[in-house]
Amino acid sequence: MSIKKFIKHVKKILQLDDFEQRGKKKSLKILLEKLEARREVLHAIPRKELDIKKRKALREEEEIISLQIKKGKEILKKLDAN
Repeated sequence: MSIKKFIKHVKKILQLDDFEQRGKKKSLKILLEKLEARREVLHAIPRKELDIKKRKALREEEEIISLQIKKGKEILKKLDAN
């Protein structure tokens, strides 16, 4: 996945309309920070109070965010290597 596609996809997931793109590394680092913050918020939600459908949706969202964090870190590692 290219850097531009990754940034566009993550902006869509996080619903960031006012996100301004700077350099590739800087933008990627900012998006990774926001993804980490979103994951922490999702972990803080008490699961016992949710019904089964909401728990499943929450788990799926956590998996998507974790996958995007992993992809972002791989892209950042490639940029640092160059």
